[in-house]
Amino acid sequence: MPVYSRPMSVDPIPTSLAANHLEGASSSYLRSARHQPVHWHPWGETAFARAETENKPILLDIGAVWCHWCHVMDRESYEDPEIARIINEHFIAIKVDRDERPDVDARYQAAVSAISQQGGWPLTGFLTPDGRPYFGGTYFPRDDRYGRPGFGRVLLTMAQVWRERRDEALESAASVMSAIEHNESFSARGGDLNLALVDKIAASAIAQFDPRNGGFGSQPKFPHPSILDLLLEVALNRGNAQAQEAFIVTLERMTQGGVYDQLAGGFHRYSVDERWVVPHFEKMLYDNTELLRNYAHGYQSFARTDFRQAAEEIIAWLDAVMTDRDRGGFYASQDADISLDDDGDYFTWTLDEARDALDADELAVATRYWDIGELGDMHHNPAKNVLHRKFTVEEVAGQCGRSAEQAQRLIDSARAKMLVARAKRPTPFIDRTLYTGWNAMAVTAYIEAARALRADGPRTFALRTLDRLLAEAWDGAEALQHVLAYGESDRNTPGGKVAGTLDDYAMTVHACIDGWIASGEMGYFQAAVKLADAMIAKFYDRTAGAFFDTPFGTEGAAPLGALTARRKPLQDSPTPAGNPTAAAALLRLEELSGRKEYREIAEDTLESFAGIVEHFGLYAGSYGLALERLLVDPVQVVVVGNGSEADQLETLAIARFAINKTVIRLAPEKLVAGGLPEALAETALQVPRPAGKTAWALVCRGRTCLPPVTNGEALLQALG
Repeated sequence: MPVYSRPMSVDPIPTSLAANHLEGASSSYLRSARHQPVHWHPWGETAFARAETENKPILLDIGAVWCHWCHVMDRESYEDPEIARIINEHFIAIKVDRDERPDVDARYQAAVSAISQQGGWPLTGFLTPDGRPYFGGTYFPRDDRYGRPGFGRVLLTMAQVWRERRDEALESAASVMSAIEHNESFSARGGDLNLALVDKIAASAIAQFDPRNGGFGSQPKFPHPSILDLLLEVALNRGNAQAQEAFIVTLERMTQGGVYDQLAGGFHRYSVDERWVVPHFEKMLYDNTELLRNYAHGYQSFARTDFRQAAEEIIAWLDAVMTDRDRGGFYASQDADISLDDDGDYFTWTLDEARDALDADELAVATRYWDIGELGDMHHNPAKNVLHRKFTVEEVAGQCGRSAEQAQRLIDSARAKMLVARAKRPTPFIDRTLYTGWNAMAVTAYIEAARALRADGPRTFALRTLDRLLAEAWDGAEALQHVLAYGESDRNTPGGKVAGTLDDYAMTVHACIDGWIASGEMGYFQAAVKLADAMIAKFYDRTAGAFFDTPFGTEGAAPLGALTARRKPLQDSPTPAGNPTAAAALLRLEELSGRKEYREIAEDTLESFAGIVEHFGLYAGSYGLALERLLVDPVQVVVVGNGSEADQLETLAIARFAINKTVIRLAPEKLVAGGLPEALAETALQVPRPAGKTAWALVCRGRTCLPPVTNGEALLQALG
C-alpha cells in the first residue's frame, strides 16, 4: 500500500494521560528512556489493553543499549517534544530491549524484512492494536534526510492510514503475519542427512571467502564463528585445504584489524569495511565467547602462538571488564560511544594523543606497528586512527633499525602506557545484565579455552558462573529464566521476569555437560539431563518435528502481538541457532547417557530442515556442526590420574579439534559406578585398570572401549 500521503493536523494531547511507564523497568535500554517525553510502555498486557481500549495503533521501538543508531533516534526524535506530542496523541508507544526479549525482536525483524527488506536496530514498527505490524522500518531521521522520510511525516501518515484506510492496514498486517509465520518455520524434510550436506554448507562459505582479507563476502564483515568451526572440522576431518586456509587466514586477519582491540584484547561487533579496519565499536559478550572458542580450537589444532595470544587476550579483557569476579557471571555488552558526538573515540587515537602518552622510541615503533598517522580512519574526525597492524614486529624492527626483540619490548611498553592513558578517558557504558544463554555460552568457551591453554583460572571462573546460573536462574526442575540478573547502576538485581527461550535451555545443557567434563562432578551432568527433558517438554513439536523458540502449547498467558506466530529457529544470527544447538546438546547427552530418545529427537530435528538448510550458507554453521556430530561416530577419551603423566595424556588427547571428540579427565576414585554417566560407565568400567600405573587413558568409540593406554605414543595410535 502507499505509505506517505498528506499529513493530518495535530491536536493537543490530554494531559491526564501523560506518563512514561519505564521508571520501574529493569533493562538498561528501557531505563535509559525513562526521562523521555514519549509515553512509553514496556512490552506487556497493559500496553496492548490500552491500545485496544483507545483503538489506537501501536508504535513499537526495539533497540539495545549498545546500539549507536538507537541512541541517535532517541535524541533526534524521542526526546523531541513535538515528535513526542504526535506519538502520544496518535499511538500507544511500546519500547523493547532486544537483548531482554529476543523472542519479540525475532518476529518483528521478520516483519520489517517482509515490509521493507531492511533489518537491524533500531526497529520501528507500526502495529494494529493487537500487535500485528502493518508498516515498519529501522532508523528514521527527525527530518527528511539520507534519502529517508522524516519521522514526523512517517508518524502522521501511519496514523492517518489507521484512521482513514484501515482496511488497507489490516490487509497489510495479515500479509505480514503470514510472512512471520513462514520465516524459519520450514517443513523441508526432502533432503538426506549425510556428510555431503555438511560439505555443501562448508563449500558455500568457502565460495564467499575473501583470500586477501579473510572473512566472507565484502562489506560489512561479520566474524561468523560457527561457520569458522565448521570449516576447521571439515579441514581436519576431510583434509580440505581450502577450508583450512579460510579458517586460518580469517583468524589471522581479524586479529590484525581494528575490529580487534589492539590494546586490551577482545573483538568489536563487526567491520564496516572488507579489511577489518574500521569497526562498529560495541563489544558483545556473545561475539567474544564464540571467537574465543575459534582461537582456542585453532591453537589446539595448529599450535599457533598468535592464536594462543588472541585467546589469552580475549580472556584477559573479559576478566577485567565483563565479569562479576566475586559471584560469577558475564556482563552483556560494552557500548561503542560515550555520547552521540563521538564514534568510538574511547578506542581510537590521534597522533598527538599517542605522542603525549609515549616516549620517542616507543612512538617510532607504535606508529608503524599500529598505523597511527596524521590522517586517520574516522569520518567524524579524520585525525582519529583505529589501531590495526599492517606490518609484523620483524618488519617494524627493520624499518626502525632495531632487533625484533627490541621492537617487541617497545611495543609492549607502548601498549601498557596507552592502556593507562585510555583508562583516564570516560569509559563506554557496560550493560551488567547477566543473560542466561549468553552466560552458558561463556561457560562453555572458558572451559574449552582452559583445556586448550592449560589454564586453571578460566575453568574456575566458568564453574563459579555455572553454579550461580543453576542456583539463581533455574528452579531445579523445568523453569529456567532468560535473565540471571539485571545490572542497572551496578545493581545485580535478580532476574526472573522473562521466561527462558529455547536458546537459554539448549546452551545451558551444553554448559552443564562441559561443567561435568571440567570437574567430574555428576551434579552438572544430572542438571543437563533435567534441563534437556524440560527443553523437550516445553519446546519440542512432537507432531511436526523440531523445536519452537518459545514454549509449545497453552502454557501461561496468551501470547501478545506477533508472539502468536510460531517460530523454529534455524539460522545463526548472530548467536548459534536454537534448533541445531538443541540437537547437538541432545546428541552429546545420548553419547554419555545412552538414552535413545535424545538421539531420535536430535535426528528428527535436523531432518526437519535438511531440504532447505544448504541455502543458508554462512548462517548454517551450527547446523553443519550438529549434523557432523550426528553422522560421525563419537570418540570419548577418559584420562585417569592426577599427576604430570596424566597431564601429558590429556594434552595429547585434546590436540586437534574434532566435534565428535569428548575428553574427560577423572581422578581414579571417580572411576566407579555412579561417578560416570550411564552409557560411559557401561563400557569404561568393564575395562581392567592397568596394574601398577597411576595414569592411563581409555579410548572409546561408539559403545566399545579399547584396552587402556599408558603412554603418549599408544594414545595417539588409539586415536588414529
